[in-house]
Amino acid sequence: MTTAPTPAPDLDVATTQGRTVLTLMGSQTLGGVGVASGIAVAAIVAAEVSGSDALSGLANTTQILGGALFTVPVAALMATRGRRPGLVAAYLVGAVGAVLAVTAATVGSFWLLLLGTTLFGASTTANSQARYAATDLSPPERRGRQLSWVVWATTVGSVLGPNLIGPGKWIALQLGLAPLAGAWVLSLVGFLLAAVLLQALLRPDPLLLSRELEHRARPVLEATAPAAARRGNVAEGLRLIRSTPAALWGTAAVTTGHVVMVAVMVMTPLHMRHGGAVVELIGLVISLHILGMYGLSPVAGYLTDRVGAPAVVLTGVGLLLLACLFAGLSVAGFSAGLTAGLVLLGLGWSCTMVAGSGTIAGSVPVSERAAVQGAADLVMGLSAAAGGALAGVVMDLWGYAVLCALAAAAALALGAFTVARRGVVSLGR
Repeated sequence: MTTAPTPAPDLDVATTQGRTVLTLMGSQTLGGVGVASGIAVAAIVAAEVSGSDALSGLANTTQILGGALFTVPVAALMATRGRRPGLVAAYLVGAVGAVLAVTAATVGSFWLLLLGTTLFGASTTANSQARYAATDLSPPERRGRQLSWVVWATTVGSVLGPNLIGPGKWIALQLGLAPLAGAWVLSLVGFLLAAVLLQALLRPDPLLLSRELEHRARPVLEATAPAAARRGNVAEGLRLIRSTPAALWGTAAVTTGHVVMVAVMVMTPLHMRHGGAVVELIGLVISLHILGMYGLSPVAGYLTDRVGAPAVVLTGVGLLLLACLFAGLSVAGFSAGLTAGLVLLGLGWSCTMVAGSGTIAGSVPVSERAAVQGAADLVMGLSAAAGGALAGVVMDLWGYAVLCALAAAAALALGAFTVARRGVVSLGR
């Protein structure tokens, strides 16, 4: 296993952590532009290229699936070489996916579009794993807040991304591309800039440094950690999740919150288009939803550190239920109720993601984190991909209201599980 250089005796870990968080915030901002730009147009382009609304959800579903599957190699790369190589590689694969999506939208190839969106999903792997990088050097009592600041940084890029559909059309026109393909051109630029920033400034690598520090403090624990976990083996990570109550609950929290959010969010553009909403209004609603996802994440992080993760997740469950109610009762097209529902959907996701992720990060030793975090994100991503695929079918057969009702049922299940397990869940080990 590659290890970090022995830190200098006078190394200021707090200063290093501050610089790490700022670097991650910068990359999240740039990457957020790329991810949100692509998400905003994926379902519409897929419907146009395939000629079927029932297949429209596959573009976002394959992106989510790609994000889940790329978690496996990225986790292994991080475990052996550190956070920086894993994050940079994920963004570069996402950039290749953006190029293929641009090509597919222009030539009208549905299968090429799905290949492109699958590779594009690697960018969401980078986005997700960056939140864990913020916790590597964080003290337990500030873990939730520092993780949440990295999540929050996605706000700028993610809110800006969907509102760049108009300028993206102009870019596409200048390049001779299909109008909505311009959104993926912006994705390409965002991913490349994020990769350059991380390669240049994420030094020293936070995961490798944290391992060195823990080895100094507890050499026996480090030496006896499972070899598979130290290599980022996701199968070992799944075993550790099953055997660690806090990690199991944290994985359930991030997975359920993500599935509910994805299922409702990916079908909202079609619900709006069916009511005659123009693409700019669709972009506005999605951007407000993403603002809800990330904008108040520091509040969720602060509350996680102060009142505990279970209370924050239960708050998130309540917000998700309200979101499904408002969205499910909305008429097709643009409406205040739908907009409110999508903002609440983002807020509920933020609570479950920040509190659940903080619990996962603090539930196992540093040497096992890459494996456990990779496994948790794999479960989250695969579940959300399945939810996104089924959302398209439910939407086509029974409509948007039934989809929202099913999403609400999943949120209720998370609430019941949290109440049952809250006595065994805590941040830290």
